[in-house]
Amino acid sequence: MFATRYLEKNKNSACIKKSPHTNTGIIIVIPCLCEPDVIYTLESVYSCDTPSCHVEIILLINHSRTASAEVKNINQRSKYNILRWILKNKKDKVDFFVAGPVELTPKWAGAGLARKKGMDEAVRRFNILERPEGIIISLDADTVVEKNYLQAIEDHFVENTAEVGATIAVKHQTRGLSDKHLEGIRLYEKYMYYYKNALRFTGYPFPMFTVGSAFAVRAGAYVMRGGMNRRKAGEDFYFLQNLVHIGNVGEIKNTTVHPSARLSERVPFGTGPIMKKWMNDEKDLNKTYNFRAFENLRELFAGKDQLFKISDGKYKIFLEGLPEPIARFLKEDDFREKINDLNSNCSKLPTFHFRFFQKFNTFKILKFLNFAHKYYYEEADLNEQINLLNRKKFISL
Repeated sequence: MFATRYLEKNKNSACIKKSPHTNTGIIIVIPCLCEPDVIYTLESVYSCDTPSCHVEIILLINHSRTASAEVKNINQRSKYNILRWILKNKKDKVDFFVAGPVELTPKWAGAGLARKKGMDEAVRRFNILERPEGIIISLDADTVVEKNYLQAIEDHFVENTAEVGATIAVKHQTRGLSDKHLEGIRLYEKYMYYYKNALRFTGYPFPMFTVGSAFAVRAGAYVMRGGMNRRKAGEDFYFLQNLVHIGNVGEIKNTTVHPSARLSERVPFGTGPIMKKWMNDEKDLNKTYNFRAFENLRELFAGKDQLFKISDGKYKIFLEGLPEPIARFLKEDDFREKINDLNSNCSKLPTFHFRFFQKFNTFKILKFLNFAHKYYYEEADLNEQINLLNRKKFISL
């Protein structure tokens, strides 16, 4: 079985006793911590048109072992309400399961470990069926989906058999928001699409904006990738940015996931904290990364093949031909050492080309953007930066 060693290594015991249906092809994982409105998410999934395969939805109720009595009581009530809902809402080809409350180790308790526990359970069930091609969908308990959600995801993976995963289009919920809150979430969505498409403009081959409630991965690829990480925030970002190095991660555009735009301090970054800062006038979402920094990256990436088997002398000349911000960044980051490592392990240019972006990945891109805006550029008007990108006739947002 494809995942037995992984499951043994991660010491995974079954959260769900019932055996999976033999035709199970999609498993949705929903971590749940103090989510009083999770029923809306369940009703949203229940309303979806069913795909050709059997579908499971696993709700992983969780909290830290040291959580307050109030948190534990809320989770117990959530489990009771979810179980009542499941009993009243049966649907052909769809099974809802609730697991937990699972008590997480305090050191690691958070979004990453909770998502990992649920996704590992999905892997265990696909392992029973010997189905590495099975689709694991990551969803959140404050999110609703469209009627074609399940069918669109199934169709995408059927049509793109080589893809190991996919992100899904996102548009936040806006019902009941104040004018300022609505303005903030719209600006944040503009930023999401600007950032993704500016990455594409640079020539970076894996442009995406990751949201924990809006991606799917094949079970076999999940195992090959080493499973979800235990980060307390940004677990989706780190997972997907590493996943791209084992296979193509596509983009599903013909359905949309609708996360909550609520304010939150549960994680240090992401939609919730950003909205809170916007509402408290601590962050101006009208400002964003200066497009000139992305142009610097484009120049580096356009010339990257020159770095294959490059001598020290020619490397110095190469740096002199780059814009000062990116040249200085490469020097201070000691990127020459990374190029030497690449050249020691790549005998052919295509291999070097691919592995270059393992060294200059999105983590390195973010590091450069922050460096460039510390020493060279000021954040600029979001709409103006989008217009600059559009004027390059590269993509229309």
